[in-house]
Amino acid sequence: MRQSETLGRMPVLSIMAAILLGGHTAVGQTTPAQAAPTPGASAATAEAGKPQWKPEAAGLTLHMIGNSHIDAVWLWPLAEGDAVVHSTFRSALDRMKEDPELTMTTSSSQFYEWVEASDPAMIAEIRKHVASGRWNLAGGWWVEPDVNVPSGESLIRQGLYGQRTLQRIFGRRAIVGYNPDSFGHTGNLPQILKLQRLPYYVFMRPNALEKPAITQNLFQWQGIDGTRTLTYRIPLFYDDPAAVRNHMERTIDALHGQPERIDMEFFGIGDHGGGPTKENMRSIRQIQTEPGAPKIFYSTPERYFAEVKNKLPADIQVYQGDLQHHSVGTYTAGSAIKKLNRSTEAMLLTAEKFSAIGSAAWGATYPKEEFTKAWQRVLLLQFHDGMSATTLPEHFDAARDAFGRARDIALTATTVSLQRLAWQIPTTDPASKYLVVFNPHAWPVKKEVEYDLGWDANIPAQVEDENGRALPFQWVNATTVVTNRRGLVAEVEVPAMGYRQIRVRRAEQTTPRPAEAPHATEDSLENSHLRLSFSNDGGINLYDKDTKREVFANTSGGMRAVVMDDPSDTWSHHVRAYDKEVGVFQRTGLKILEDGPLRARIRETRSYNASTLTIDWILYAGSSMLDAQVTLDWHEHLKMLKFSYPVNITNPKVTTEIAYGALARTNEGDEDPGQRWIDLTGTGDDQPYGLAVINDAKYGYSVLGNDMRVSIARAAVYAHHEPRVLESGVDYQWMDQGVQTFQMQMLPHTGSWQDTNVVRAAEELVSSTPVVYQGIHPGTRKGSDSFLSVDAQDVIVEAVKESEDGNDLIVRSYETAGRPTKATIHMATPAVTWTGDFHAFEIKTLRIDRHTGKVKETDALED
Repeated sequence: MRQSETLGRMPVLSIMAAILLGGHTAVGQTTPAQAAPTPGASAATAEAGKPQWKPEAAGLTLHMIGNSHIDAVWLWPLAEGDAVVHSTFRSALDRMKEDPELTMTTSSSQFYEWVEASDPAMIAEIRKHVASGRWNLAGGWWVEPDVNVPSGESLIRQGLYGQRTLQRIFGRRAIVGYNPDSFGHTGNLPQILKLQRLPYYVFMRPNALEKPAITQNLFQWQGIDGTRTLTYRIPLFYDDPAAVRNHMERTIDALHGQPERIDMEFFGIGDHGGGPTKENMRSIRQIQTEPGAPKIFYSTPERYFAEVKNKLPADIQVYQGDLQHHSVGTYTAGSAIKKLNRSTEAMLLTAEKFSAIGSAAWGATYPKEEFTKAWQRVLLLQFHDGMSATTLPEHFDAARDAFGRARDIALTATTVSLQRLAWQIPTTDPASKYLVVFNPHAWPVKKEVEYDLGWDANIPAQVEDENGRALPFQWVNATTVVTNRRGLVAEVEVPAMGYRQIRVRRAEQTTPRPAEAPHATEDSLENSHLRLSFSNDGGINLYDKDTKREVFANTSGGMRAVVMDDPSDTWSHHVRAYDKEVGVFQRTGLKILEDGPLRARIRETRSYNASTLTIDWILYAGSSMLDAQVTLDWHEHLKMLKFSYPVNITNPKVTTEIAYGALARTNEGDEDPGQRWIDLTGTGDDQPYGLAVINDAKYGYSVLGNDMRVSIARAAVYAHHEPRVLESGVDYQWMDQGVQTFQMQMLPHTGSWQDTNVVRAAEELVSSTPVVYQGIHPGTRKGSDSFLSVDAQDVIVEAVKESEDGNDLIVRSYETAGRPTKATIHMATPAVTWTGDFHAFEIKTLRIDRHTGKVKETDALED
């Protein structure tokens, strides 16, 4: 591909700028071909025209990695990404014909499937080079994803489908994890890589200036569970369209002082494809003849790690934690896409559970091929530029459609399976209404379920379980305005990964309001555990009756909607914290919506400039958690919205959920990525006390002192990349404008976050509770049942699916609290009881023979 066809992110002149941008530069910047002599070249080089190398080059061995990082989607749609993959592979194959030693490295199983579908002859050609070792299959994942936003199970599936596709097409798998362009790397990745049989990892961001705590490019990365993976950080950037010399000289400067003298040097055009160029090849061959030059040769990451793994320096660095921070704005940009991602992940997991268990227990079908297509679509959408929302606006429409396809597959599979089960549960009274409530979790849940029913308001009703026991309920407004349609809210306890039938029938008399019912006034909500009131400064006050403490630290209260200055680009390059407050949403109204025996609800409205917030505050009877249903209508530019929770504690400690685990953070104001919850625990009245905040849509968090904040929305221009400066008067397209909805929960607690059930609460919030309406029919099943359970509070069964080969059952679970535990998993059909030990944050995958009940512990590839 011609250099002029590449878009963006060309290497810049100085080492400092190259490290800061990490390969992300703007169109029109100076390229090496245009640059003056670089810091790595001596004056004699320019004067005499003879190549001379700095002393640091002597004894340095560089594995020359011909490659092309390809953005499946960025400043172009996915269809163009497909075309770029084809042309890049063709170009690389042509270059390999010209030089019989040239090697090629690239990632992403999706790319090979694209080529296989339209050019089988090219795949056959690549297959020969793979067999000879010249074409290196790196990555082992479906694409190069964002690895902060996707869930732990999504990251597992990247390797499951990625490695299986490589095995099918080429007869082998990758052994080097390869994700250079992602904007940060979650702290549980070493364990996930190991479970995918990827003992090595290559990344580029955060770079040396963004993460100075990593002092060696080759180091041992230790994850949250203790797993280590040998990891290589690309010193500068992954592409070079011109002569290799300039880039190599900068690399030598960047490697100065490193203990490892065997490194990798990446060359070839990237982002919009291209691969190794003729000029790259000419330059490499020339340098090989020059005295004083490093020892260089064509190689692959796989060959590099094979050489260095047995030559590691005794003082090789061991780094613990995640790899942050780069482009912190990507945690929040693109609110709609991020919410769709989280809810679609949950829908697919629920569908797989009930389809897999149903295929064994009640004759349901398991649509394996459809599930595979749905997951692969979601994994493609998790490509780092797509999931980070740094693309053109057109991609957002395409992504919504693609998520919709996956969601439809999940919803259809769930409905088909559960309808089949519900049909087997008898209903006997034509004057009653019957619902079956399902629980996708491996522990019993007490859930407030909602369903619109046709019921005459003049007829008193009673809601009861299968044994005739009365259940707490109340009528609310239906979601439609149609005769006799009423909204039912009922509290139902559902067995672990099972169901319970409930019946709505005529009551003999009206049920009196229970003493423990919540209560709403014009400016407060209260139940037996919590009292909510509204501060004068736009926030809320929350009183914990159990501990007799105010949850928030000042009179301004909590969940203030704070507007921050945010002049940065879409990525927020060079930003570590959003720390300049420019305004706050002010309260404009309070209104009681519900004051029933089961729940009370107050609607609060707030405004800032042209933007509005509508928050429905909800308290359930007997609940220790405050719920909020939020609607934001956002019309700001170059601003960020954060919800502020100043917790009334001293010595605060921060923890955020990450993929299949949790990680302690600092409280110095940095913007951090996280999954569904954040917790701030410290000391209150001489005992441990804290607040956990759970949500169903957000991924950005920060804490300064005891002020815990959730990042709600940004307002950048689509794909605005420094150093491009926005001009006044231009009609730019602004991100995240208009209405978005999400849910939040506040959970005050004594003791540590590990003992609050915060992970289970997050699972219950994000995973919807399926409810099936029944007609009148016979049946032989009992009114409630459980099909799978786990007895350990700290162990979550996240995935139950059918094996990719055969029809065994796969059960994946993980330890959530960061402490060793023992757990017993019981499955009803087939009758299986398995007991095992979990170390801190351990992920376990069990393979169960549905015919014999035999259980084998396996890895993420299910072998």
